[in-house]
Amino acid sequence: MAVAASLALVAAPAASAAEPPADPPAARTEVSVSPVDLDGPAISTVTVSVRNAGPQRMRSLKVTFAGPVGWAVQPSVASVSGSLGVGDSARAEFRIRVPEKRPGFVVRTFTATAAYSGGDGAGSATGTRTEVVGSPLPGLAAAYNNVGVTDESDTAPGDYDGDGNSFSAQKLADVGLTPGATVRALGADLTWPDAEPGTPGNVSSAGQAITLSGQGSRLVFLGSGVGSAATGTATVHYTDGTSSRGQFGFPNWSFDPADRHGATLVASADGRNRPDGYGNAGIAYRIFAHSVPLDPSKQVAFVVLPSNGNVHVFATAVAP
Repeated sequence: MAVAASLALVAAPAASAAEPPADPPAARTEVSVSPVDLDGPAISTVTVSVRNAGPQRMRSLKVTFAGPVGWAVQPSVASVSGSLGVGDSARAEFRIRVPEKRPGFVVRTFTATAAYSGGDGAGSATGTRTEVVGSPLPGLAAAYNNVGVTDESDTAPGDYDGDGNSFSAQKLADVGLTPGATVRALGADLTWPDAEPGTPGNVSSAGQAITLSGQGSRLVFLGSGVGSAATGTATVHYTDGTSSRGQFGFPNWSFDPADRHGATLVASADGRNRPDGYGNAGIAYRIFAHSVPLDPSKQVAFVVLPSNGNVHVFATAVAP
């Protein structure tokens, strides 16, 4: 059965005549999605709000809403009659069929798109909301899945690169990277893994969701790459249900140009540990920093790492 859209216009408060005229707002249509009840199986009602933040009246507004693939939504499109003045808002209600919950951690993404004429002149704008079922890992240490540092007296446990090679704990200590040490990079204070040599102490990225907190301008990653294609996209989720994405990458731990993929060199260790002991003296094996931008007005809740096992992450931190 079709479900009619429920729409309402909300007028912005009038400015006081005694106040000096304010600078015009940035031309940007605001689209927001209300929280979604995921306690399925059920039919959940979702409200999409559209605010005209452009310099002109907004006309011919149509709103569409979608959830995960296969989730039925009614109506398919909600149309707003008339027009919206500058600063005015419209709301559209949709109903979405929520399936039964699945075990484990899942991120559900909901997207609303407004198409219009006038307003900010862009013609369309999109807003997203993410809802979480389950809990992300409590911290990066809970995701450690790779032995990247070994003692020169016992190199056998190491396998940073898939060929049984690893960083030398002694050579890393020579450049200040000891368990629990503070590393300052790209404006952030990061903590080198407090892991014993020969034990897991970094994350080979595979889309792990990691709890994180803080508010700032960027999320900094400390790590290094295996091969020359150690790049990917990190998705940062905020406490208000929104998210942002950013690409980053690391050069190969040796030989690649130190600024490959836009990374910043942090430290270089002399040589590496091989399955048969320490070797490759005189060759630098390196640790880098890179970052993705954050919305500085929002609190970070968790980050989803790239789905590329060649990206190895030793630490993360939010920079002011």
